[in-house]
Amino acid sequence: MIGAGRGFDGGPARGGHDVSDDESGEQASQFERAMMRLAIDQAHKAWAVGEVPVGAVLVRGAAVIAAGYNRPIGTHDPTAHAELCAMRAASALLANYRLVDCDLYVTLEPCAMCAGAILHARLRRVVYGARDPKTGAAGSVVDLFAETRLNHHTEVTGGVLADECGALLSTFFAERRAAAPMRGRSP
Repeated sequence: MIGAGRGFDGGPARGGHDVSDDESGEQASQFERAMMRLAIDQAHKAWAVGEVPVGAVLVRGAAVIAAGYNRPIGTHDPTAHAELCAMRAASALLANYRLVDCDLYVTLEPCAMCAGAILHARLRRVVYGARDPKTGAAGSVVDLFAETRLNHHTEVTGGVLADECGALLSTFFAERRAAAPMRGRSP
């Protein structure tokens, strides 16, 4: 079982912003869990089309204004991560590249590319589920959100429904590894 504060591979994670690691013992709110469940629904859409199951929803106030899921393989676009897909949709809807007063819920800790876009869009907050021990840029590998020299600072909360988010990724990759020996074999 993958606990909050652990990577989706089950190993220990370093650094970061886990709600479960909060000294006060603060837990994710009902709203945060509901939004993360919507992001998990998006991740299932990614899985259904053969993409790594990562999903995101972008919220302003209590309203979901955009959603996205990983699509780099199908779109032949290395930037089509769930976060960026949701941010593009929200920016188009709001007719503004600045997403001030918006929060992003994503099932996996953002990578450096996504963290940079989140900061440039001036998102108020990012909430993620599972840590990414290989490319996480919110504390697992690097922490771009803690870089004081940047001109905008986005609040980060990690570990919301981390077990569910991590299990989704772990199961996806386990199935992919199990199917790998069958690929390339002739019937």
